[in-house]
Order: sequence, then structure tokens, then C-alpha cells
Amino acid sequence: MIGSSLQLALDSLPFLLKGAWWTVVLSLGGMFFGLLLGFGLALLRLYAYRPLQWLARVYVSFFRGTPLLVQLFMIYYGLPQLGIQLDPLPAALIGFSLNMAAYTAEILRAAIASIDRGQWEAAASIGMSRAQTLYRAILPQAARTALPPLGNSFISLVKDTALAATIQVPELFRQAQLITARTFEIFTMYLAAALIYWLLASVLAYFQGRLEDRVNRHEQDA
Repeated sequence: MIGSSLQLALDSLPFLLKGAWWTVVLSLGGMFFGLLLGFGLALLRLYAYRPLQWLARVYVSFFRGTPLLVQLFMIYYGLPQLGIQLDPLPAALIGFSLNMAAYTAEILRAAIASIDRGQWEAAASIGMSRAQTLYRAILPQAARTALPPLGNSFISLVKDTALAATIQVPELFRQAQLITARTFEIFTMYLAAALIYWLLASVLAYFQGRLEDRVNRHEQDA
């Protein structure tokens, strides 16, 4: 029994790894675009005119306050009713990016706001503009503060990509579902998928720790 289950897991490994590849693609794409949009939202929250601050606040509140699964369904199943048809993979990537942007926006906003006001005043005293101060003095310091929660968000995103199976994206969990439907080996296949997710998360956590140590050593040396 155990031997046959192990053999099935080994035979299914190429299909699971193919799904894991799409899991990584979705995770990297969602984090990249989420960071870009989140950075823009953070700046709007901090420095834009009040109407734009309000719009950014509403965006963050909506995407943090509604389930990611509902957001994916709205994009993939709901937008066609408005004449916008998306394939599963782009729909998932858009959904993860929009959702991740709300969380990264708050992380970056808090990190930027945590920098002492004296940094702005010191930069202004030597003739730096607000934009120069932001990019040369504030953001490098804020990045060190934001790194741990951003890393944790990325690890969470890797696990959340399993929700893309509900809109037919052939990622890791979807591949496990398809194999399970054919073999009826439910525990074996989902355990195999869980172990791959665990491996991905562990690798990310390792590199996150190494990056944080390097940043901290650089800060201490400075």
C-alpha cells in the first residue's frame, strides 16, 4: 500500500513540478506587479492630494477586506459579463497582483512613515529636493524596515496561488486535483503537493533570512 502510493507520487512528480513552475511564475509575477502598484499607492497615501489619498485608501481597504477567492472569481467569471474575457493565467496574475498591491502598499507606507522627520529636514538643509530626499535618503532606510514583512507576504502569496486552481490555472494544486480525479489517491497526491509547497516556502524563508542578515550587517558596518 505504502509502496504503491510512493510509486504513484514518483510517477506523478513531473506533472506536479510542471504545476509548481506555474506556481512560481504566478508568485513572482504577482509580487513584482504588486510591489510596483503598491509603491505607487503608498506614495499616494502619504503625499498626494486628499481625493487621491482617499481613492488609495478605498482601494487598499477593498482588496484587504474581501477574500482573494472572491476577487479571482470577479475577474475571471465576472468581467466577461462586461465584455472583458481573460484566459485563466492572466486573470490569476491580475488578481494576485491587485491583491498583493494592497498589502505591500500598507507595508511600504508604514515603513516610509516610520523614518524620523529629521531626515527630511537634514536633507533640505543641504539643498536636496523632496524627490531627491525620498529616493536617496528615505527609501533606502524604509526598505530595511519593509523587508521582513514583504518577505512574509511573498511566502503567503506562494501558498495563496493554490486558489488559482478554482479558475482552471494548471498550477501545483490544480495538477494534484487532476491526478487525484484519475487515481483516487487523495491523501497521497495532496500530501505530495503539500510537501512541494513546504519546500518552496522553506527555500524562500532561507533566502529571506540571508538577505535580512546581509542588510543588517551592512547597516552595522555603516
